[in-house]
Amino acid sequence: MGRDPRRDLLAGLTVAIVALPLALGFGVSSGLGAEAGLATAVVAGAVAALFGGSNLQVSGPTGAMTVVLVPIVARYGPSGVLTVGLIAGVIVIGLAVARAGRYMAYIPASVVEGFTLGIALVIGLQQIPHALGVPKPEGERVLEVTWRAVGEFVQAPNWTALGLALGVAALMLGGARWRPAIPFSIVAVIAATVVAQLFHLDAATPIGELPAGLPVPSLGFVDLSQLGSLIAPAMAVAALAALESLLSAQVADGMTVGQKHDPDRELFGQGLANLAAPLFGGVPATGAIARTAVNVRTGATSRLAALTHAAVLAAIVFAASPLVSKIPLAALAGVLLATAVRMVEVGSLRAMAKATRSDALVLVLTAVTTLALDLVYAVIIGFVVAGALALRAVARQARLAEVDLKADLPGDHSAEEHALLAEHIVAYRIDGPLFFAAAHRFLLELSEVADVRVVILRMSRVTTVDATGALVLKDVVEKLNRRGIAVMTSGIRPGQRQALDSVGALDLLRLHGREFATTPEAIAGARAHLQGTGVLTAAPAQQPRTTAEEPVR
Repeated sequence: MGRDPRRDLLAGLTVAIVALPLALGFGVSSGLGAEAGLATAVVAGAVAALFGGSNLQVSGPTGAMTVVLVPIVARYGPSGVLTVGLIAGVIVIGLAVARAGRYMAYIPASVVEGFTLGIALVIGLQQIPHALGVPKPEGERVLEVTWRAVGEFVQAPNWTALGLALGVAALMLGGARWRPAIPFSIVAVIAATVVAQLFHLDAATPIGELPAGLPVPSLGFVDLSQLGSLIAPAMAVAALAALESLLSAQVADGMTVGQKHDPDRELFGQGLANLAAPLFGGVPATGAIARTAVNVRTGATSRLAALTHAAVLAAIVFAASPLVSKIPLAALAGVLLATAVRMVEVGSLRAMAKATRSDALVLVLTAVTTLALDLVYAVIIGFVVAGALALRAVARQARLAEVDLKADLPGDHSAEEHALLAEHIVAYRIDGPLFFAAAHRFLLELSEVADVRVVILRMSRVTTVDATGALVLKDVVEKLNRRGIAVMTSGIRPGQRQALDSVGALDLLRLHGREFATTPEAIAGARAHLQGTGVLTAAPAQQPRTTAEEPVR
């Protein structure tokens, strides 16, 4: 993909417009104020763009990080949060030096979806006090704080604040369906601010005064006596910063052709960003999936877009802080409520729930743990449970795998394989389980094949497929198709179909008639494809059936 500075500048401007209300809202939600959110977006956004490992990543304050910071603010105060960010930056740089970035790819898709659902629920609940126009009650647990806020609203209703919050959320959600290209978050915030000023709505509490510029960098917040007690929360912040940033960079790669991030360099850039942001009063930052997605969709091709986003926000801090200070807190609450709703991908959740019973269990467990306990604990628990269930499924499939090995085609097929390679056809046989621990290792290498026009995946020896394996398979098929390489499959077993069908992988193959019952039929189909007939007749594939030896779902 060639560089286009004009497209990058336009993308950066668009992302800045989207990021402004989010930066303000997440700053307020964290407990350090709107100015902290803006400082984070400017400083961390610029540093991560310069030194990170992705050309398309946009960094700044995020909802997931805000969820972690709220109890830290309640326990250690604003200075404690800044110190935590500083320590977390050092830890993330240590992860980069240790080359830990590659291991983030092994987190199961069901854990990621449950994690995202839990974060969306927490972000939505965190906005309830401001949306209801009541002072935020004391407490670390979001459910407890929400319950108290509702109680205070019942005693003294603030319908003005509630109306502004719901109006902003409705305009954002409805507008996104009507005209997706328009940044309705900033439109809704401007409209709410104008209404509050024109009608002198005193019940709509504004953000308050903002400094006209970034503060002078300082380490004055560091309290050496607190360092020991801040190590544990800093490790949680560092783990989240690494996880969310690499997930966001991976999403950006999946949305483009020819872009691939360096995970260890990305960790290094995020570590530097988290070292720099606290010096200017900013909260810990991560790669922001929503803003990164906007950046990609708007046509960004290089780091210039993310740098432009930071520069535009810096200009707003210096030139428009008096206007920004008049934005009602309820309007920002509405922005984050809509953001929480849009984080929940109903289709992805349905796919996880349908894939296997294990995936559904891990998703629900991770979401509930995120809501009730802690984000980092949620990922750890989800990963451990997913691993245990995957090992159980592999153990139960061992006997079935031995039977299928004997049933496969006998003999040495090296001569046939060389003949196929001469025709630009390559056939891969996948042995054993295709679940989260093994999917990336094989299939991501598969997406790098060169000098090939058709790839045949022989799947008769696959013993277990979970949602992560199915998603990675679908991702590889899409990437190869975008490169003009046709992907065909043979021997998909009944027990694999549910997971593959739930994420749309089977539909992708059926669309072009590229699923075959046997390998010889797939080879014939590949040759027909290369001859340009455009007509492939697939033998009827085996239909799903229930047996006592199917993988646990």
